Amino acid sequence: MNIAQSAIAKRTTTWVLVLLVLLGGWISYEKLGRFEDPEFVIRQAVVATQYPGATAQEVDNEITDVIVGALMGMQEVHEITSTSKPGVSEVIVEMDRAFTSGEAEIQQVWDKLRRKVADAAMALPPGAGQPYVNDDFGDVYAMYYAVTGEGYSFKQIQDYVDMLARELSLVPGVATVATQAEQAEQIFVEVDSARAKALGISLDQVYDVLAKQNSVTMAGTLQTGSMNVNVIPVASVSDFDDLKQLQIALNDSVVRLGDIATVTRGYADMTELVRFNGQPAIGLGISNVSGGNVVVMGDAVQARLAELDDRRPVGMTLNPISLQSVSVAEAVDAFVLNLIAAVVIVFTVLFFFLGLRSSVIIGGVLVLTVAGTLIVMLIDDIAMQRISLGALIIALGMLVDNAIVVTDGVLTRLQKDPSADRKQVIGEVVKATQWPLLGGTVVGILAFSAIGLSPSNMGEYAGSLFWVILYSMMLSWIFAITVVPLLCHDFLTVKADQAQKPSRILNAYKAFLVWVLHNRKKSLATILTVMVLGVLSLQFVPPGFMPESERPQFVVDINLPQGSDFQRTAELVAQIEQDVLAEEGVSGVTSFIGAGGLRFMLIYSPEPANTAYAQLLVDVDEFERITPLIEQLNQQLSARYPDAAIMAWKFMLGPGGGKKIEAAFSGPDAAVLRQLSEQAKSIMASNPMLMAVQDDWRDQVPTLRPVYDAQSAQRLGLTTQEINAAIAQTLNGREVGVYREGNDLIPILARAPEAERQHQRAVENTEVFSPSLGSHVQVAQLVESVNVTFEDGLIKRIDRVPTIKAQADPANGVLSFEAFESIRAQLESELTLPAGYSLQWHGEYKDAKEGNEGLAISAPYGFAAMVLAVVFMFNGIRQALVIWLTVPLALVGVSAGLVLFQTPFEFMATLGTLSLVGMMVKNAIVLVDQADQDVKAGITPYDAIIGAALSRARPVVLGATTTILGVAPLVGDAFFKSMSAVIMVGLLVATVLTLVVIPLYYSLIFRVKNPA
Repeated sequence: MNIAQSAIAKRTTTWVLVLLVLLGGWISYEKLGRFEDPEFVIRQAVVATQYPGATAQEVDNEITDVIVGALMGMQEVHEITSTSKPGVSEVIVEMDRAFTSGEAEIQQVWDKLRRKVADAAMALPPGAGQPYVNDDFGDVYAMYYAVTGEGYSFKQIQDYVDMLARELSLVPGVATVATQAEQAEQIFVEVDSARAKALGISLDQVYDVLAKQNSVTMAGTLQTGSMNVNVIPVASVSDFDDLKQLQIALNDSVVRLGDIATVTRGYADMTELVRFNGQPAIGLGISNVSGGNVVVMGDAVQARLAELDDRRPVGMTLNPISLQSVSVAEAVDAFVLNLIAAVVIVFTVLFFFLGLRSSVIIGGVLVLTVAGTLIVMLIDDIAMQRISLGALIIALGMLVDNAIVVTDGVLTRLQKDPSADRKQVIGEVVKATQWPLLGGTVVGILAFSAIGLSPSNMGEYAGSLFWVILYSMMLSWIFAITVVPLLCHDFLTVKADQAQKPSRILNAYKAFLVWVLHNRKKSLATILTVMVLGVLSLQFVPPGFMPESERPQFVVDINLPQGSDFQRTAELVAQIEQDVLAEEGVSGVTSFIGAGGLRFMLIYSPEPANTAYAQLLVDVDEFERITPLIEQLNQQLSARYPDAAIMAWKFMLGPGGGKKIEAAFSGPDAAVLRQLSEQAKSIMASNPMLMAVQDDWRDQVPTLRPVYDAQSAQRLGLTTQEINAAIAQTLNGREVGVYREGNDLIPILARAPEAERQHQRAVENTEVFSPSLGSHVQVAQLVESVNVTFEDGLIKRIDRVPTIKAQADPANGVLSFEAFESIRAQLESELTLPAGYSLQWHGEYKDAKEGNEGLAISAPYGFAAMVLAVVFMFNGIRQALVIWLTVPLALVGVSAGLVLFQTPFEFMATLGTLSLVGMMVKNAIVLVDQADQDVKAGITPYDAIIGAALSRARPVVLGATTTILGVAPLVGDAFFKSMSAVIMVGLLVATVLTLVVIPLYYSLIFRVKNPA
């Protein structure tokens, strides 16, 4: 008794297991996590270090180089990129996937990183701040709001946002709640230096009074009998107006602070701002716990917000920027509809070919397989997202292959002999097919192993495709040899008058095969010609990397000259906002000024802080408007605002992002690098296929450099540090104390009046107290000159090597590959690199190269396993040759599919090609195995070839048809379009060719003679 007969004999057990799988599948569907994209670990940490007063070059030499040098020794490091700016060092450390496969390993690596940074901090120069390590760089804020309140102050909006953050952090499923662009309150004390000087009051006296006015000091404890009573003094300042009444001692009298200074309450100078449709806002981001269901979390957050609505001040609004919970729910619903559509399509095809009962049997097992796959996905923590759901749809057609072969085999046998013992027939069919089916299933799975085993970021992003295929196809084989036999035994009926009759199609196919086998040389020449034409036609298919997202949002990047004032950036953005909002189809604009937004989707990388930078996130009423809008805005805005580099772009799917074309020059001298970059940008600007040319070091910035007279300073008892501190105090102010208001500590900033701060000679006019003279002197008396120089505002390195990138994007309507190949040839031919300098291509080329290199590493193992599986299955080399010589024919269908659907050869098309190979091999195995079995049964090789082709034609064609039509719903999905095009057209062409080529190759390799 084999496994099929055992399943029939123990039908109660089998039925109970079937019901348990169906119930478990439904429960798993409800419990599975839901995301828009697969969870992808961002293995990056940011090390930020403040170094006030230092130039970018000083920061690079004294801070960045020290930290990077300490981290380069970590074996876990994959790449270190650094940016040095005036006063700030930012180091981004990316870890190797080989050392950070699990959450625990990642945390260990971050701990090690922190220890390395702490050790390096001891070698930093005086005046440098403590390095801050941020390893939450990859958190995705699935729910992202802009909180606005017309007529409300930032402080009032912030109080409401803080309340929301506290409450929402307690909602189940919420990991973190982050706020963005909060404006810190400050008390400004602007001392009239002339009046203070006339009264004989020094600035230090003012600062001392402000520092002491509200400090917390111990007043002791009073012992009263058995009790100790703490003495808590009343603060001297209990109200903002009290600050103006603070008294400053002056000989025998006192002077009020308000008499010599203007005391105001406001906000610190802005460095970041969020606006929603032109209104100032505070960003509120909510991330979900790892592996959680973002839809459930989103519903819980929405419910809590509804409960808190009575605490929302009238006029304040939570404006959605991005609600992944909504988009994920819509995406999952759409995929489920595609899944249902695919099931219906498959069922319809089966019904047409096999009849009602057979189609119900196979369709029922298909649903059972999907249910079982959902159970294993829950166990393996694979969420429902773009890749895993797409994998289910791709697998649908293949999942019925095994059931079709078994059902068709049983049906064929019963049609030949309706009186035969049903149980015995089923047992014989399963016994004859189970191991070839297992071999074919394993080969089909191994075809997808390249992506599952790829060490690249794309491998991690799309890896669930392999695992879902693995689980579903193995389950399909298990159910095909257990559940299908039971269903065939109980439900499949064949009447005596239903004996199988040869069809016209099979008769025509047989006649054609006979002609092919009798004209082998002509047939082989024709096949080789078709294959060559297929290979040559690939030149008409442009390569690509990842498709564009169909998200109804796009981005506008705005870069002003480096060093631009924040207010200038904000004012320009306000004008651009109105221009964009006026466009037809635009439903909203969120502006991020001074930095990018929070990471609201996995593939979005926030831009670091830069007062010359802004980004608009533009909502449209329908996705189809984006392309013409982008083309229009790129032309209009660039012409209207020539001082700014403005670029509108679409979101992409999958890892990558940023500028599509980047020429990265590396070498020791920054001046030489800038020269190379300028030459490259000039060449790029002359190329009509490119637009938005820039470099990532940006413009050099003007710098004032006082040249101190050392002798004069020493004579007056002054040091360079004291002079610099006085200048900084004049220009930027000095924090001298805090004002306590409830639980808030508001800094007090003493600074010169605006007229003095913004005077052209503010540096020279700054006064410094001279201990030698006992009075103040101007900086003009202490310097020989104040020179204006232009210096680098940004210095970037990759793995400690200074690297500048000349960047561009393809012009409107130009494919990235075409633009890249054009500029690459032009740049490499026209540009001569000095000794010690190198050019590497980054951007989309690098992303695609790394993704394909990851496949190149893993694909040979999968390919070798497939070959060995076929050899072991047949215990022969010639059978394997017959099968694998058909594989090159896949290129015919691949090129035809991509040309027909007008899609480039993207990464997913590469994956589709590999999977197509697996499907072809799977089909070929069925034919070759049947021929071998017939030969062993004593049939002549010639008749065995014809018989195997005829007997296996229906299941092969039926399996291919279900796969082709099952994948059809994915043609409308941007991510899977190229892959589905390859599979649909490729499998159609390959199936037709396989049914001819396998018999031909078999006859040639086994030297089968034609009958006389």
